[in-house]
Amino acid sequence: MEVVFAILSLLTVAVVLVALHRPFGDYMAWVYTSSKDWKFERGVYRLIGVDPSSEQTWQAYLRSVLAFSAVGVLFVYLLQRTQQWLPYSLGLPAPSEHLSFNTAASFVANTNWQSYSPELTLGYTVQFAALTVQNFVSAAVGIAVAIALIRGLAARRSGTLGNFWVDLIRGTLRILLPISVVAALGLLIAGVVQNFNGFTEVTTIAGATQTIPGGPVASQEAIKIFGTNGGGFFNANSAHPFENPNIWTNLFQVLLMLAIPFSLPRTFGRMVGDRRQGIAIVSVMATLYIASFAILTSVESAGMGTAPTAAGSAMEGKEQRFGILGSTLFATTSTGTSTGAVNSMHDSYTALGGMLPMLNMMLGEISPGGVGSGLYALLVLAIISVFIAGLLIGRTPEYLGKKIGPKEIKLASLYILVMPTLVLTGVALSFAIPGIREDMEATSIWNPGVHGLSEVLYAFTSAANNNGSAFAGLTANTPWLNTSLGVVILIGRFLPMVLVLALAGSFAAQDKVPSTAGTLPTHRPQFVSLLTGVSVLITAITFFPVLALGPLAEGLV
Repeated sequence: MEVVFAILSLLTVAVVLVALHRPFGDYMAWVYTSSKDWKFERGVYRLIGVDPSSEQTWQAYLRSVLAFSAVGVLFVYLLQRTQQWLPYSLGLPAPSEHLSFNTAASFVANTNWQSYSPELTLGYTVQFAALTVQNFVSAAVGIAVAIALIRGLAARRSGTLGNFWVDLIRGTLRILLPISVVAALGLLIAGVVQNFNGFTEVTTIAGATQTIPGGPVASQEAIKIFGTNGGGFFNANSAHPFENPNIWTNLFQVLLMLAIPFSLPRTFGRMVGDRRQGIAIVSVMATLYIASFAILTSVESAGMGTAPTAAGSAMEGKEQRFGILGSTLFATTSTGTSTGAVNSMHDSYTALGGMLPMLNMMLGEISPGGVGSGLYALLVLAIISVFIAGLLIGRTPEYLGKKIGPKEIKLASLYILVMPTLVLTGVALSFAIPGIREDMEATSIWNPGVHGLSEVLYAFTSAANNNGSAFAGLTANTPWLNTSLGVVILIGRFLPMVLVLALAGSFAAQDKVPSTAGTLPTHRPQFVSLLTGVSVLITAITFFPVLALGPLAEGLV
């Protein structure tokens, strides 16, 4: 019966995504290729002093991305540090300096890592003016960088990648905002709360007093999910009934998380003039997603381990209203994208089950990845796959008519090294420096031994991949973890963007070469298999040793 329900769940998701893939992908292609600006958009361009018809080189595009994001970090940090003087602060004090830095870096980088209990730490003004705003614009930045890479692959000796400010505003106003409004209304009708009531004292049936928080939840929940951000209004995130009341809202949120990532390959195919290329990319995403869901559901349903066996199922940390399948579907989706939202506690999964969300992130979140970031990560892996195939079978290393030379392969190689370097360095420093190790063992790690290592490994993996989910047994609100994770979040978000835009600029400067008998076809099933294998192999080689010390050691005992 579990198998039947799992298949039906996947089919439901697949049918909706297939129906969305073509119209939504075509719509996004139109958004970023249309020559017409809306009247309101023209007003915004005049306000910020931007000429929407001007094209930017990759260096100028990058400077715009970094400048805009730096201002965002400063703005979110200042709002938190002045919270006590803001309206709707609910009487809450300002967060500490290191927590404010971590939160600002996290939300600007589309990570939404939260080292705090939101409803007890941040007032409504900071929640909607700082965090919700960044949920929109950080997602728009991710899509813009992916579009810039697509333009570089499609261009012929142009040397330009479009205009970041136009891409940012169009992505926000034409894609993220209108759909989020509709999604918020749907969530509101389904039972997600939306108010400014603050804290309400109620008397329970047992006669005790309980404080019930309110807030503008539905509006933040919609873009948190749709923009693959993930930061919850409440500490329990999407396990909280005010954020995710029932199985229907749970399925709706899964579909919202997957809508843009699974439709962007269609946008890619349209913009490069070969829709078969988009089909190949989305096939890799779907293959990895289905495999991850199937394995995670199988492991959690089997309930391996002493406690699950005694209880009869692995329901610890899972909501009864979602069950195992609703939990594993959500977990696969939120870690396969860069969302990081949770409707169950990954720390309470079985040892091998908890490793699967970690592996989704270690893949680089390409199944299907975050908004924009999943597509450009998979395109980088496609470039590496073409190069490897050229070495193995003597094919010309070309992708979409663009030659892959030493410069391009160096940029792609550096891209795939950034994330594992950050993860392994962060974990190593946390245990190698005596003072930090003592603080970690005394304050942060509540589950010593191999599971404690898994918690720290999960945290740095989540931060470096801009995911934001966590093994909840780790107390991360400490100076070391707030600072180190904040730095990892910023580097893990923006250094890959530097490399992607440099790669896009290199491709844009090239002319397209005609296909020959020596050109590797990149739209056929063989290439889909190669790209899938390369994606898994890179992760396996890089992370197997540390996984063997953590979740594998715990699960195979």
